[in-house]
Amino acid sequence: MIVAGELVIAPKVKEVNMTVRVRSLIALLLGLFFVTTASSQKHECGTGSLLNDPDKPYAFRGSLEVGFIDVISHTIQFGENGTEFDYVAEGGQDILFRFNRLTAELALGHRHAFILLFQPLDIQTEALLSRDVMIDDLIFPADTPLQLRYGFDFWRLSYLYDFWRQEDRELAIGISLQLRNASISFRSFDGTLFRNNQGVGPVPIFKFRTRIPLKGGLWLGSEIDGFYASGKYITGSENDFLGSILDASVRLGFELSRSFDAFLNIRYLGGGARGTEEDNVGPGDGYTDNWLHTVAVTLGTYIK
Repeated sequence: MIVAGELVIAPKVKEVNMTVRVRSLIALLLGLFFVTTASSQKHECGTGSLLNDPDKPYAFRGSLEVGFIDVISHTIQFGENGTEFDYVAEGGQDILFRFNRLTAELALGHRHAFILLFQPLDIQTEALLSRDVMIDDLIFPADTPLQLRYGFDFWRLSYLYDFWRQEDRELAIGISLQLRNASISFRSFDGTLFRNNQGVGPVPIFKFRTRIPLKGGLWLGSEIDGFYASGKYITGSENDFLGSILDASVRLGFELSRSFDAFLNIRYLGGGARGTEEDNVGPGDGYTDNWLHTVAVTLGTYIK
């Protein structure tokens, strides 16, 4: 489900690019903070917030996170006789990558919430192979310079029911439907060697979310989305298949106003799949063994 590697080409240039990206992300967050705070101060002379009227039975909310993601480990194998490729040690994923996350939420009363999440994840690296690597029956010889892409964007629609009666805190459980958009490719620099594995598919997920107020406008929250399935009947596949995903985070937030919160978030995002694709048309036999483990650190704003 996700990818990694070792960076051997122009590391200084990549370090400079990462510094520029981090500065740009910080500037974006600061700009968003000052603009939205100024707008909310003008609006909150009344009793409502920037987006919502307290007299209405529904409310709109949203959040934006910006930061970086670190690939802890990532291995992939295409084909029963294929090579188990280590993206961190061999594929250039041993650096930090940009990480963004956007959500929109509709709350109905105090108990019900529908959340739409967009999570882009597109990790592109370059590497020089230190050994022969076979991907879907194609051999990439040692010393081949590669362009690698691990794209795994996904959209997630969730429903939550809050069991806590107090409006300033939350203990919610629900379900999600995730739509993945995967594209994984291995390409030699001259373009003569190429393999690409991609597809779109739905994934059912269980969801949990909580938020507890602290002193001085601070609050502590967590959010967990996870799923594990194994076997022919549970996964709905004609072949034995194993798949899992875990998206778990903890965040410390501060209430800036009735309309805006700011927060620091630490997230584990990982999972994988092992099995043979049905109706495979090649190249290769359709077998995939792909496992990813990452940690992301983000700064965010919550609009309510």
